[in-house]
Amino acid sequence: MERKELKMYSDYKSPFAYLAFDPAFALQERFAVRVRWIPFQLRIKDRGQRSVYSDYKAKYSYLDARRWARPRGILIRAPQKIYDTAPALIGGLFAESRGLLLEYSRKAYELFFRREFEADDPEAVAALLATLGLSRAEYREYLRGEGARAYAAAQEEAAADNVFGVPLFFFEREPFWGHDRLPILEQRLVEAGLSIAH
Repeated sequence: MERKELKMYSDYKSPFAYLAFDPAFALQERFAVRVRWIPFQLRIKDRGQRSVYSDYKAKYSYLDARRWARPRGILIRAPQKIYDTAPALIGGLFAESRGLLLEYSRKAYELFFRREFEADDPEAVAALLATLGLSRAEYREYLRGEGARAYAAAQEEAAADNVFGVPLFFFEREPFWGHDRLPILEQRLVEAGLSIAH
């Protein structure tokens, strides 16, 4: 059976994208799909630029994320600033080009939500990639050239898909937003006849 594409837009600063990451890739084991990870820069306003209600919502969102994370043994601590995660997202593209997207992303998420990874610092990204045996120098070159172009193309694709948040999945142009929509997405894959017999 030919595998169908399942897009997943993701950002390393989203706790819900973190919660969705492994379960999304696990879908490939049960369904004839190929998950295509696409980096998307989530734009978040800083304190003072948003309403008090937005502050309440942000605080609640982290509380909720921790509720989902705790049974899985995942630690989620709210970041202490707003991050431009482009260097880390381009790091994901670089890792993917070397066959190490899953390993890199798992470490990026884990360390970011432990407050041990500065996702906006190219040198921190280079150091993380080096722990996977990848070249710091090659990442720096990729960041300035091919990676910057691939990242820009991903943002253009996101705009064409009307992406507004993460994690956001698309299966045959149908959107599913949020890690808690994965069961609905799974049902859609069953209905599409994509279950793999084990």
